[in-house]
Amino acid sequence: MKTLSLWLKRILAAETLSMAGIAILVGLVSGAGVWLFKRLIDLFHFMAFSGLGKWLSPLGGWSVAVLPALGGLIVGLIVHFLVGSERIHGTAGVMESVALAGGRLRYRRAPAKALAAALSIGSGASVGPEDPSVQIGANLGSMFGQWLHLSDDRVRTLVSAGAASGIAAAFNAPIAGVFFALEIVLGEIGSGALGTIVIAAVVSAVFTQAVSGTQPAFPIPAYSFNSVWELPLYLGLGLLAGPISAIFTRSLYFAQDAFHSWRVPDWVRTAAAGLLVGLTGIFLPRIFGVGYDTIGEVLNKNDLAIGLLVLLLVAKIVLTSTSLGGGFVGGVFAPSLFIGAVLGSAFGWLSARLFPGLNINPSAFALVGMAAVMAGTAHAPLTAILLLFEMTNDYRIILPLMFAVAVSLLVSQRLQRDSVYMLGLKRQGIRLDRGRDVEVLQTITVAEAMHKNIRPLSASLPLAKAVAALARTRSHGAAVVDKDGDLVGVLTLQDIDRAYAEGRTRARVGAISVREPQVAYPDEALSVALQRMSRGDFGRLPVVERENPHKLLGMLNRADVIHSYDIALNRRAAQRHQVHQASLDALTPEQVNVSEVVVETGSACAGKKMKEIAWPAGSIIASLRRGARVVIPRGETVIRAGDVLVVVTEGKNKRAVLDICRDQN
Repeated sequence: MKTLSLWLKRILAAETLSMAGIAILVGLVSGAGVWLFKRLIDLFHFMAFSGLGKWLSPLGGWSVAVLPALGGLIVGLIVHFLVGSERIHGTAGVMESVALAGGRLRYRRAPAKALAAALSIGSGASVGPEDPSVQIGANLGSMFGQWLHLSDDRVRTLVSAGAASGIAAAFNAPIAGVFFALEIVLGEIGSGALGTIVIAAVVSAVFTQAVSGTQPAFPIPAYSFNSVWELPLYLGLGLLAGPISAIFTRSLYFAQDAFHSWRVPDWVRTAAAGLLVGLTGIFLPRIFGVGYDTIGEVLNKNDLAIGLLVLLLVAKIVLTSTSLGGGFVGGVFAPSLFIGAVLGSAFGWLSARLFPGLNINPSAFALVGMAAVMAGTAHAPLTAILLLFEMTNDYRIILPLMFAVAVSLLVSQRLQRDSVYMLGLKRQGIRLDRGRDVEVLQTITVAEAMHKNIRPLSASLPLAKAVAALARTRSHGAAVVDKDGDLVGVLTLQDIDRAYAEGRTRARVGAISVREPQVAYPDEALSVALQRMSRGDFGRLPVVERENPHKLLGMLNRADVIHSYDIALNRRAAQRHQVHQASLDALTPEQVNVSEVVVETGSACAGKKMKEIAWPAGSIIASLRRGARVVIPRGETVIRAGDVLVVVTEGKNKRAVLDICRDQN
């Protein structure tokens, strides 16, 4: 037994050392990759604005609008021909891979994505370099994991380590990189992968500092916290940053839907988005590209008028949404920092004039605003706090920073439940909790399950009339309200039986009902409400507003839970379908297309067995979703109208499969 124990310890020690060695390699190569990516951005920016822009300058100032439009055309062509279609882009795609596909990314696409991102930023699109940096590191981690045939858990760890390395190299901030990987990519802080992630992030940061210096991504001023009376002002900044973050998140997907509804080739959409950015840039050149120069100007000079700051805030939200929605490749980190900086500076400028005795420095509010908007957008408070702390290297910033970030996060989550990344996953039917697929009943909210058409009983109603009302509705209980319609209790058959047993036949409903009953809230998961019902053996729960627990919105009973379970099963089937498709995306060659096809009524395959259908050569039907079931189809499987097929096709065979599944009439 002792020999076996020693043998196991040696194996574990060898595995730990091997993962540490791979982590060093991932960090080193990721740091080099991000450094090369930054140099590529500089090259394209020089070619666009100092080369082509200077050549076009005799035509007039309007010629600057051509540069993002031309860049958009080239980016659109690169994405179309070299990258191909992706259901989920950027960091959200990395999160999907880690949660559903064992961290196996299609790393061969990474160079083309990095090229498209560098060209997007270099030509002036309003996007950030951090998301592509994360993808560079994550794809390298996945590549090494797949090359070495590691387990899914180890590949996930290397992908997370690569993502941390990307952030560490992008901002020269390894601690923020570690927490980015834990908070966003893995979705949990207490992870066994922590050691590997830390090693990779540190090595990446060391490489970055060796080749580029120890300075942060943009110049940071000395921070000053003058008085505790400034804290209420930081509260106000957090209250502003939360709604701005929610608006920014929603605008990104609004623009995406608007551009995708435009039936033109992809590169035309990207060129059009570039033209809109370029036309705005004629009057507001500060919105071009990453915006680090403008952030540095806001932080260090404080010479921008408040009107210009507000205009830059609105323009950055609109043009970042336009750029990403139109098809440019980039991230939202830098734009969120830009938005936070101008918001904080404008708020600090106004506060300094309202409270001159506090000696307020608007730069301090700009710094805190950066973290507040970033936290509200990404829902990653620790990453935001540590990023700004690493950049300033000043412990005094922590107190107002934590205060504003916490307030911004709470307000943002109230207005927009999902982060900018989670919303992208949710729109594809994927719901993650701590980086994993959620339980079935967590996918249904109480608002979706409750019934709203209710007939509450008045507290002044005689018991006999209450019994008659329950008999008419065939209900075992009802909510009890006062004369103003506010909830005061719940009446059940047990309460009625107890009243009769005690001889209180003339009592009013309010006197025998349960006062201050257990309630449910419309925005909480059905699983949470069900646990509450089970603990107290309640057959029903009134559903009330969180802000006003006496405002009755509906009732939730056990029958509603059972009905909702069927809805949850259908959603789970759709999620399994997404898992299967994500796995295929990670495993198939680059020239292979994985897509979903809905079988229409009247199509050539509806009502036929799989073996009776002349599927085109080079195509495979990988899975079939029918209602709440996901099955692997076989020769005898009958295809029905409404079935959703996951189809793996080579080259242009997807069109032939679509023709077979479409209505022939």
